[in-house]
Amino acid sequence: MKYKWLSFNKSDKLIVFFNGWGMDENVVSHLDTDGYDVVVLYDYNDLDLNIDLGGYSEKHIVCWSMGVMIAGVNEVKNIVDGAKSITAVCGTPYPIHDEYGIPTKIYDLTINGFNEKSSEKFVKRMFLGKDVPVVITKRSLENQKSELIKLKDYRYENNLQFDKVIVPDKDVIIPTKNQMNFWKEHNVPVVVTPSGHCPFLLYNKWAELIYNAKEFN
Repeated sequence: MKYKWLSFNKSDKLIVFFNGWGMDENVVSHLDTDGYDVVVLYDYNDLDLNIDLGGYSEKHIVCWSMGVMIAGVNEVKNIVDGAKSITAVCGTPYPIHDEYGIPTKIYDLTINGFNEKSSEKFVKRMFLGKDVPVVITKRSLENQKSELIKLKDYRYENNLQFDKVIVPDKDVIIPTKNQMNFWKEHNVPVVVTPSGHCPFLLYNKWAELIYNAKEFN
């Protein structure tokens, strides 16, 4: 696993962001850190992480897409333990699942057909076919494909207590219906966003994703 500090000002408040597949820090680099230290975790080809995240009096977890599953695997339990809040964005603990995530057949077809053209198509689908106004990742195709394969090996093992869930109303990556199938079975507040799989351009600061999640009409 890799990491990137978006803000490291030795605050006593920390936000840990478990990123989605294929991404790096660029997808959320526009968000105002607003006094928090913020670290982005990404690239789940392995889960080894050489970083000290101790010493904070307040810690929040925000996890997006495949990151919702990764936040609940045993290898990262020490990172998540003690969190004041856990927010899931556009995902479930079972992101490769016929009812709760990406249907398994579609996921396998994605691996088999992954190339530059399909990668570009994936990004467009995240933004519902609209032009992408920012660079969202600089990772190589080879690195993305190997991660896509490796993600099949991980299992959600820890029963995390989610404080809120953000679900897009038009997600065609992890279908909105499948996300709602999972979360409606759990007593977790859901905020529905008018977006596709990547809703972060709707937000201006990290605090809106934790304490003050926006309400959308």
